[in-house]
Amino acid sequence: MSHNFPSFKSMCSFTVAMSLILVSGLAGQSCPEPASLIQGMDGAMAHVRFLADDRLEGRAVGSEGAHCAAEYIAAQFEAVGLEPAGTEGKFFHTFDIRKGAEMGPNNRLTVDGTSLQLGSDWVPLGFSASTEVEARLVFGSYGLSNPTNAEEDGYFRSDIEGRVVVLEWGDPDGPHGGGMRAEPHFKATVSAGRNAAGIIILARAGMMLPGMDSEIRTALGVPVAVVSGSQADAVRAAAVSEATVRLAADVRPLAAEARNVAAMLRGSDPMMWDDYVIVGAHFDHLGSGGEGSLAPESREVHNGADDNASGTAAIIEVARALAENPPERSVLFLAFTGEERGLWGSAYWVEEPTISMDDAIAMLNLDMVGRVVDDAVTIFGFGTADEWDEIVDGANAALTRPLRVAKAPDGYGPSDHSSFHVAGLPVLHFFSNTHVDYHRPSDDWDKINADGLNRITELTEGVARRLATGGTNAVALTPIQMEQPSPNMGGSSSSSGYGPYLGSIPDMTPRDFGLRITGVREGSPADVGGLRGGDVVVEFDGAEITDIYAYTYALREKKPGDEVVIIVDRDGERVTLNVVLGRR
Repeated sequence: MSHNFPSFKSMCSFTVAMSLILVSGLAGQSCPEPASLIQGMDGAMAHVRFLADDRLEGRAVGSEGAHCAAEYIAAQFEAVGLEPAGTEGKFFHTFDIRKGAEMGPNNRLTVDGTSLQLGSDWVPLGFSASTEVEARLVFGSYGLSNPTNAEEDGYFRSDIEGRVVVLEWGDPDGPHGGGMRAEPHFKATVSAGRNAAGIIILARAGMMLPGMDSEIRTALGVPVAVVSGSQADAVRAAAVSEATVRLAADVRPLAAEARNVAAMLRGSDPMMWDDYVIVGAHFDHLGSGGEGSLAPESREVHNGADDNASGTAAIIEVARALAENPPERSVLFLAFTGEERGLWGSAYWVEEPTISMDDAIAMLNLDMVGRVVDDAVTIFGFGTADEWDEIVDGANAALTRPLRVAKAPDGYGPSDHSSFHVAGLPVLHFFSNTHVDYHRPSDDWDKINADGLNRITELTEGVARRLATGGTNAVALTPIQMEQPSPNMGGSSSSSGYGPYLGSIPDMTPRDFGLRITGVREGSPADVGGLRGGDVVVEFDGAEITDIYAYTYALREKKPGDEVVIIVDRDGERVTLNVVLGRR
């Protein structure tokens, strides 16, 4: 547990534009045999058992384990009689993603005439530009600026233009030295925005040099390197004396194929089968941890049994139950990948649907439905259509053992239903609550509440059937578009003491360049200044905006009351807007 995205095609074409190397990882792939894992289990628990096995390696987007999961889900849909609803008559709906990077042969670092050893003394970072620079060094301490206190802020006042900046790792004022300001990407993006020629970050003593296997961010326009703790003193001294450095970075982005799974249960009434209900869940998880894990030091497999093998298992069983007696309208089943990276799969499907979105009635999403406690389930989205209360209450009352349903109005949230509500659909999101194993290696299949999972599956099937029923009992929903919540974009750490407010709502999906805005809060500085949903921000007060990170960092560099110039791409034309930032 991030529409109509007119520019999402660019996410796919970026592999061509950047000459990425496709590494699908499927050559010689061997997926585990389901029977060897399931061993007599059936129903939803059998699916959870397979999907959450160590041999699927945490189902990280674009990984071999994720491909095995997609193959399994497609086979299950086919077995219950569903039709392929992906691209080219297949069950898969594919797109390319950036997945890591590798070093080329032309990486070199020479500081004050001394060459450092690649791999042991230094490495380029995965978001580094592939370029070479020779310049004078400048020492920037931790590279942290506070525009509200510029007089006492040496780095804010220092001239780094055309220099290679040497910065310390971390944030001495942040909790445990962490937080966004501690991130090398943050430091490098801010420094590059001030026209630094390159960035060198000094690792702490004893710290392992970072790899680039999981890098997904767009390359910056300057080279960025990390020097080991054993060489930090020498490089720091060279920076203080403004010695000369030669830095050549050769970083080559890699790409992988990501797969959604799409299957259609054709409605029984030819007059109504072009209308359809969407039932979806994401099947990806965190691989071996890292970004997103709540056990950040662990590199164990994160199996994601509840998040979200449980939801995936449920939609397979909903498909089985509906296929036994198909309703008049069709039902589209979508299993998404890339949810953990920012709703990539669902956002891509909404951008590039395989069936007309105009014919969709509603979207039901299941995410983390395997840990029911005290018969309780929370369902979000009741504020997105007037009819939800009657539909859900009727489906729940029809269960042999009804659940205790907690109703929440929100149509947005950190799961795939949000992509569909942005596009205008009524949505429901089924959720059995978080727990101590959330985003940790301990989220394993044997902790799933099988009875609770089956009952949520039955409830979902009842809701889907009511939506898909035709004739005199056909449901007509009244969509209500809710206001999107404003994410904390540009908020400050507890130590920074500032937090300008803009009120824009960013599209979290990757792009070639810029940041697309899905909407703005009514009456916010963004609204008053003329920003609109669909605008792509390409420049923020002189700082080039390459992605959401650059946008966030540029906003953080400002303070409430600042007037900024924002340049957007609006339907192919550049539009310049003047916006006065508010106070959070």
